[in-house]
Amino acid sequence: RDLAKLALHIIQTYPEHFPIYGQREFTWNKIKQPNRNPLLNAGIGADGMKTGFIKESGYGIVGTAVQNGARLVGVVLGAKTDRERADEARKLIEYGFRAFEARLLFEADQPVGDARVFGGTVGHVPLAAKIPVRALIQRGSTDKIVARIVYNGPIRAPVAKGTEIGHIRVFKNDAQILELPLYATADVERGSLFQRALDAGTETIYGLFRAGAERL
Repeated sequence: RDLAKLALHIIQTYPEHFPIYGQREFTWNKIKQPNRNPLLNAGIGADGMKTGFIKESGYGIVGTAVQNGARLVGVVLGAKTDRERADEARKLIEYGFRAFEARLLFEADQPVGDARVFGGTVGHVPLAAKIPVRALIQRGSTDKIVARIVYNGPIRAPVAKGTEIGHIRVFKNDAQILELPLYATADVERGSLFQRALDAGTETIYGLFRAGAERL
């Protein structure tokens, strides 16, 4: 799980560098170095990422592939041979594409909800993810999918467009399956003295209400 999360972080955070993992070969000091990832030639849409071997833990691989716009990451550890590593990784990713589908919940930059703003010209700011929000769902599944916005608020104005505000968490039944950062989709200027005073009074009332609810 840790290796899969690290792989996704690299893919999403450094898209300009990720293609390096898919290079079939490169030449250094007049020596041609082939890519050791066996999945690149398996015909499954693989474009990364890394093989590994340690005597104590055997052969491992973090593989990723894209089919029909959906990306999967598969991790195999503890294989006895490099052939076993390649076969098991290929079967794992093929099974993933066969048994699951990526369901689009929100497009990139599509507002998914609002965050409350304190002391601004408006009381809320829309939030969106910078990449499409997709959930991997087993084909034919009737599982309940719920998305929740999580942030520490209210957000103090001014707020600049593009500021990271919180996260969207997607749950399948009661299990969290996805978490992505959310960003402000608009600027919110600092409000007038009257608006800030009004928000301060409202927040005080909310605070008293929350404190009372916690004591119940």
